[in-house]
Amino acid sequence: MLEQIAAVTGMNLRALPQRAGTSWVIVIGIAVTVAVLVSVLAMALGFRQTLAHTGRADRAIVLRGGSQAELSSTISRENTLTIMDAPAVKKDSDGKPIASAEAVTIVALPQKKTGTAANVTLRGVGAKAFALRPEIRLVAGRMFRPAVREVIVGRAAQAQFQGLELGSHIAFRDSDWTVVGVFDSGGDAHESELMGDVETVLSAFRRNLFQSVTVLLESPQAFERFKDALTTNPTLSVDVLREPAYYAEQSKQLDKLLNFLAYGVGGIMAIGAIFGALNTLYSAVAARSLEIATLRAIGFGALPVVISVFVEALLLSLLGGVLGAALAWLFFNGNTVNTLGANFTQVVFHLTVSPGLLAWGIVWACTIGVIGGLFPAIRAARLPVAAALRAA
Repeated sequence: MLEQIAAVTGMNLRALPQRAGTSWVIVIGIAVTVAVLVSVLAMALGFRQTLAHTGRADRAIVLRGGSQAELSSTISRENTLTIMDAPAVKKDSDGKPIASAEAVTIVALPQKKTGTAANVTLRGVGAKAFALRPEIRLVAGRMFRPAVREVIVGRAAQAQFQGLELGSHIAFRDSDWTVVGVFDSGGDAHESELMGDVETVLSAFRRNLFQSVTVLLESPQAFERFKDALTTNPTLSVDVLREPAYYAEQSKQLDKLLNFLAYGVGGIMAIGAIFGALNTLYSAVAARSLEIATLRAIGFGALPVVISVFVEALLLSLLGGVLGAALAWLFFNGNTVNTLGANFTQVVFHLTVSPGLLAWGIVWACTIGVIGGLFPAIRAARLPVAAALRAA
């Protein structure tokens, strides 16, 4: 049986150059399908990783009860002080809590690629914000000054939007703000933001309420103690989340959308690739009907014929899968894009074509090949020997 399988499969594969044109239909169809699937999933993975890298287990964010995001939250000054004085909040060498009450708003800036306006987060932060987030470091310029309309901009935001060069003036809220520094935060979501002094931001936007309070905890294990102290306080109505959990929640909606697009569009294209494989392999079986009938007449079984068709389908689909995955990696991996986050502001992130996505694309291709080769293989096995020989 093994010798028959090897012989029939070898003859079939040696005949592939004679069917090069039709074989490339399968390869190209599957390659395009895999490239689309992997590239959209790479977008979802890159966005998810960007937000996941924003949080730390020993930081907690406090929002008004029932708020889904910072933009829909408000916290009074009195409640802000209560939150910062809660148990388990880490203190600095002066005994002051390492925490930042923050104002979050959006401003419209033109994108470099298209020139169209897009929403960008302007975050007003407190004096302890950079002790709270040591991953944020200046790479150019200087820190903004309190009570002055100055901002520092994330490196990702600077790369995507016009007018954020060092020394530039940005006009919003009927005033000019000067870009005095550029910061890097390791590629997290904050790198897509502008930051300024919280009291100056509140004053410029005529507000008196903060949107959130972020605190540094004594340890990751101290979170429950901190949360219990706030949620059992009758003067507060707040939601307390670990920072990674908050940003993971923010990524859910877009993550679902991108996965739906990947598998929806990829599934439709896969159906087209399956029909292309069916048509090509049916034609190959029809062209080899005399050869198959002759082999059956001299004692070859049906199973070697079936396996030879499956091997051809798998080989072509594997080639298409590898080609599609390679194209996705070559053209999309590491590309910087920006898209709407869950809080309706632009988040800049990098497409990430991981080894896992490449492997999944190849598995997807092989699945298409198996389905596309199933019915032609059955037809080859059931080909009437006598009828095929008489027709010849």
